[in-house]
Amino acid sequence: MSQPRILIVSPATAAANNGNWQTAVRWARLLRPWYACGVVQHWSGQPADVLLALHARRSADSVARWAQAQGVAADAPGLALVLTGTDVYRDIQTDAAAQASLRAARQLVVLQPRATRALPAAMQAKTRVIFQSVSTRQTLPKTTRHLRAVMVGHLREEKSPQTLFAAAALLHQHPDVLIDHIGQALDAELGAQAQACAHAYPNYRWLGALPHGRTRSQIQRAHVLVHTSRMEGGAHVLMEAVCSGTPVLASHIEGNVGMLGEAYAGYFDHGDARALANLLLRCRTDAVFFNQLQTQCAARAPLFAPPLEQAALHQLVQTLLPNPLLI
Repeated sequence: MSQPRILIVSPATAAANNGNWQTAVRWARLLRPWYACGVVQHWSGQPADVLLALHARRSADSVARWAQAQGVAADAPGLALVLTGTDVYRDIQTDAAAQASLRAARQLVVLQPRATRALPAAMQAKTRVIFQSVSTRQTLPKTTRHLRAVMVGHLREEKSPQTLFAAAALLHQHPDVLIDHIGQALDAELGAQAQACAHAYPNYRWLGALPHGRTRSQIQRAHVLVHTSRMEGGAHVLMEAVCSGTPVLASHIEGNVGMLGEAYAGYFDHGDARALANLLLRCRTDAVFFNQLQTQCAARAPLFAPPLEQAALHQLVQTLLPNPLLI
């Protein structure tokens, strides 16, 4: 008997090297023990039993075509829609195509539990939470001569890199607090600001886009990961830090709280560069605080284990297949 065919729609490509692309290729790998899986940018009628579409707005055409092919406008058989941060915290509020995608899908998937709060009440019954996963890396010993922070995220408005630039400026008289910034300049003006920051403040380095393996190594070697975003669905980089023994300093937004927990001690208000700078100094000087962050992150790490994500994905696909597998 042939395996059911699963297609994952990812508007992001390998060249983008972002969280959505990482999700798509990882999901295909995790599902392949049971299903024939592929990743496409658009669905245009390719044979499939199940379509998993990432991004309500950017995959709206694929979602609409699938629903039309099933002869329905809502709750289309075999269709699941995975909601990103810009979906949950922006597009589904105002964008007609994104709203139509919500209605068309049989199942909705969010990547952390607080995202369900942003959905219309009528949509919550068909929504499930699937935490993403990442492999665990050994926690490395860190030098006591300085603190090295790393931020990972392409330079675009949603990631709020200006907060990091301002924090670097505030810390320029602290040469023992070093900041590395990894990410491509998707916004040319933000790229120019990053270059200016690096020129003005030697404690800040903009490394540009790096391959995923090198990025993970940079996270593993850093004392702390900085995450300044203003909106996130469930940031992949937070898991990579947590599962590498690298604690996180993150903006206090719904997507980050859903990943790290309400009681996490490493939050700062979004856009508050002074609070971020103070937290970096505290990580440098307060071993008790730093150890608290490590302990809290370690307690969250089991949520991001690959077997849990794999089981949740398998259950999702089983609900979408017309004839579930007997496994």
